[in-house]
Amino acid sequence: MTLVPLARLMVEPLVRAALLEDLGGAGDLTTDAIVPAGLAARTAMVAREAGVVAGLDLAKLAFALIDPNIAMQVEIDDGATVPTGGVIARVNGPAREILTAERTALNFLGHLSGIATATASIVAAVRGTKAKIVCTRKTTPGLRAVEKYAVRAGGGANHRFGLYDAILIKDNHIAIAGGIAEALRRARAAAGHLVKIEVEIDNLDQLAEALGEGADAVLLDNMSVETLAKAVAIVDGRATTEASGRVTPKSAPALAATGVDLISVGWLTHSAPVLDIGLDFED
Repeated sequence: MTLVPLARLMVEPLVRAALLEDLGGAGDLTTDAIVPAGLAARTAMVAREAGVVAGLDLAKLAFALIDPNIAMQVEIDDGATVPTGGVIARVNGPAREILTAERTALNFLGHLSGIATATASIVAAVRGTKAKIVCTRKTTPGLRAVEKYAVRAGGGANHRFGLYDAILIKDNHIAIAGGIAEALRRARAAAGHLVKIEVEIDNLDQLAEALGEGADAVLLDNMSVETLAKAVAIVDGRATTEASGRVTPKSAPALAATGVDLISVGWLTHSAPVLDIGLDFED
């Protein structure tokens, strides 16, 4: 699948807010005091470790918003793997402005590349099966669109984007409704004709009830591999099956081998380690 970049309209408010947070009311005190105005510089964004790149458009925008005269030439595109020591992009222009934008650019690039790299590791672990790796709503507030983009850059897919684009009936909804069947009936009565309905399942009895009410998808939560395999067999294609619960690259292959359609992984967006990327002056 082709990785489609996010529209500038979607990411500029994030980058602008990050720059304003950094500059505050006085600007870059350190750089303004030390670096002469008008000094030109040639720099490179270098990966200190291997990984999958994501977030170049945000990094480029950070430099452009500080000074449109800064030129950023991309050497490795989003979604591609960079080796340790590899040059991701070259950034040339006024030194003072490059240094002012540096941290914001690297914050976005390192964070999103970390998500893409973590995603790629689990995608690789289930290669050869039909299972897709998907993210969740466990995202950094305000950064959901770009973090989900990073998941796509790593070869994963996206779960729902928010409360507005799908119905996911979870245990608390079930408890309040008095059961899965009643929760599904209420959801079906309220949903538009294009809205999918998924229900969280903890055991096989609940699964039978959900299938009986025509759930579009079932979230098979924290099940053992053996129980998950039984659940997938019971569903037998009547609904989309999703496995979740502390998935790692080590545990993912066994889950995927059950024939489950989706494996959702929350830590990809809430806890993936940053990819270490630095900005080095070339002369």
